[in-house]
This record gives sequence, C-alpha cells and structure tokens, in this order.
Amino acid sequence: MTTRDTQPPREGEEIDLDRLSAYLVKSEVAAGDIQVEQFPAGSSNLTYLVQIEEKDYVLRRPPFGNTVKTAHDMRREFDVLSKLSRVYAQAPVPLHFCSDTRVLGSEFYLMERRNGLIIRGTLPDDPELSATRKRLETSQEFREQVCGSFVKNLSRLHAIDIAEAGLERLGRPDGYCRRQVEGWSDRYLSAKTHDLPRADRVMAWLNENVPAESGASVIHNDYKFDNVMLDPTDLTEVTAVLDWEMVTVGDPLMDLGTTLGYWMAADVGDELLNMSFNPKVLMENVTRAQLVEMYASASGKTIEDISFYYVFGTFKIAVIAQQIYARFAAGRTRDKRFSAFDRFVAALMNTASSAI
Repeated sequence: MTTRDTQPPREGEEIDLDRLSAYLVKSEVAAGDIQVEQFPAGSSNLTYLVQIEEKDYVLRRPPFGNTVKTAHDMRREFDVLSKLSRVYAQAPVPLHFCSDTRVLGSEFYLMERRNGLIIRGTLPDDPELSATRKRLETSQEFREQVCGSFVKNLSRLHAIDIAEAGLERLGRPDGYCRRQVEGWSDRYLSAKTHDLPRADRVMAWLNENVPAESGASVIHNDYKFDNVMLDPTDLTEVTAVLDWEMVTVGDPLMDLGTTLGYWMAADVGDELLNMSFNPKVLMENVTRAQLVEMYASASGKTIEDISFYYVFGTFKIAVIAQQIYARFAAGRTRDKRFSAFDRFVAALMNTASSAI
C-alpha cells in the first residue's frame, strides 16, 4: 500500500519527451510543458504518468525488448476499453491511440488517470492511512468485507452483456479451456530457460483434465489486488481496474482461477507469501475457499470443483513470470526485479504440482 505511486522512469525505459510532446501537439491532443514519471510496479506493459500543464494522462506501451506483438497489443487494449468503459464503470476511459512507432519506438495509447489506493505487499507506516491500516490489521470482519467487494466486482465484470457491450468478437468461448491449456503450455516451452520436472507434470495433468466450459463472459485474465484501485476512505469501493492487456471472452471460472493463483497461503513459504501481488494481511486471514464462496454468492453460480481452475491459474502465472525471466536472461530488459524470477517460477510450479 503506498501513496507514492510514481518515480522517474527506470534506466532503459525512458520516454523521449520532445518527440512525445511534438506528436501530441501535432495530433491536437494536448500542448504545454510536459513531465513524465513511471508507475513502477507492473511487470509487463509499461505505464507512465504524463502531466501536461495541470492535466494528467496515463500512457501505456509494450515493454522494451518485446518480441511477441500479440502479447502486448495496444490497439486491441484501446479498442476493448473504448467499449468496456461505457458499461463497466471501473474500466478507465481511453483517450488517444498512436500507431506511429517512430514516436516512442512502439504503439501506445493515452487514457484517463483514475485515482485510488492499490494495496500491495505489507502496509507502510503512512500517517494518512493509519486508521485504515489499523482496521485492516485488527478487524477480521473488515478484511472479509474488503475481499468480498473485490470478488463482487469481478462477478459484475462477468455479468456484462457481451452483445450489448459490442464485444462479441473479442474472443472464442467454444473450446476456450482447451485452447488456454495448450496455448500456455506452448508459451512455457517457448520461453523455457531450464528444466523443471514439476512443470512437465503440471502441463500433463492440465492437458488430461480439461473441463467443459462453465459459461462465457468478459474476463480480465489478471484480476488481483495489484491491478485494482480502491477508495482510500472506503476500501470496499473499487474505483478502477487496471491492466486490461489479456481481456477476452471466455470461461469466467478460468478468470477466477487466476485470481486464486495469486492468493498465497502460509504453506507456500515466505518467498511466495511476501511477493507484492496481493496484500499479505488479507492473504493471511482470508482463504481461497472463502473467496470461492464469495464468488459463488455474488454470481449465483454453483461451483463444485475449483481445483482445475486453481492449478491452471497458478501455472499461467508461472508462465507469465517465465516469459519475463526469459526476456531478462536474454538481455532484452535490464530491470533487476526480474533477475530472481526463475526462483519464482519454480516455486509456483511446485505449488501447482502440490495442489494436484
């Protein structure tokens, strides 16, 4: 949890201010003195705060060293948000798309800036948040209310009328689960840098146990507290959901499975429990089983067996981390945060294998 959410761009991820400013003036988007800082927490697409005079924008672009365009498709993300933000209040409104890669070296887009609090890792000693911090640390009822709101918001996304939102062509729900298992298995093998026998076991089990689809809905595919903004004065109010690069139409339980994959328990060990994807104080006091019960209550769905979806979600997160580590190992990114992601991948594969 932090009130300081931007910093100067990391080395190698700087934005050319002169080119960006000239482009925005020429495109009649904005004019004036420009400043850029980076939101440092993301591991995939890069996100920047662009301040022009007294106006704030958020800029999204693919990571430097990206070699897989389909994994970081700015045009698709912009188009989806253009439609989704009309029917889902938590989706930020996109404002301008740039296809000219000469400006910043890649496509990018600007969207509105949403304000709110993102809970990450442990809670800092911040005077502005002292009352909220104390309540989270002492009230089990409040912790469950915060988690319940987080899960209900996911259920609201899944309840969107796909046709009414104009998102019928966003994905192919028939055969979605099978394609996801096969696709993420292929991605892991393509990004593989070392042997992990338990990864082979997890892939084999997933391929042998693919269920029929439970339904079709708009799914975020990376829904976690790290991608959700909350009202600092009321943590049960979600003000925004961020990072829509993997949004599609597919099985909502696959989406829930990814959320569960990020939700660590004490038995996974300190290395995973202390990762910044979720607030530790919530993970230590609210179980994955409770999250499933909250989702079942909010969605009205009967969930008889969540095991496959949890294993898949954990495996998918491991593959995402492996792809990032492979970029680091190949020298395509210099972000030192990624230097130990190979250990993170191994720990996640062990967790998925243990769940099996």
